[in-house]
This record gives sequence, C-alpha cells and structure tokens, in this order.
Amino acid sequence: MSNIDAGYDYHRYRKMLAEAVDDASRLELIDLLIKEKARDRLEAERTSDRVAMTTVTVARILGSSGRRDNFRLG
Repeated sequence: MSNIDAGYDYHRYRKMLAEAVDDASRLELIDLLIKEKARDRLEAERTSDRVAMTTVTVARILGSSGRRDNFRLG
C-alpha cells in the first residue's frame, strides 16, 4: 500500500495485530477497524455536506444580485 490514508494509523494497527494472540483480541481489533473506518467516512460526508452548503449559499448570494456588472470597482 503505497498510498496510505492520512487517518489510517498503519503502525498502530500492525502492533495491535501482532499483540492479538487470541480470538477475542482479534475480534476486538476488527471491531476497532470497522468503527474507525465508519468514523472517517462520517467525517468525510460531513465535510462534503459543508462544502455543498457553502457552494449553494455563495451561488444564492451571487444569483440574487442579478447581473455581475452591478459590482463596480472604484
């Protein structure tokens, strides 16, 4: 994996895997990986939503002013 996500803590997960010597600890690691991936996806979705809302707001503000040549410099 040459392109590791910024949120993916490869070394931490590798250490945890090495320490997972029984089924219970392996299942705990799997559960952690699932939870953290879900958290990352939720964060990405929220960021995307914020960008979309900002874009709509800017478009609404620019669109409500009519024509662009209403803004004159100096």
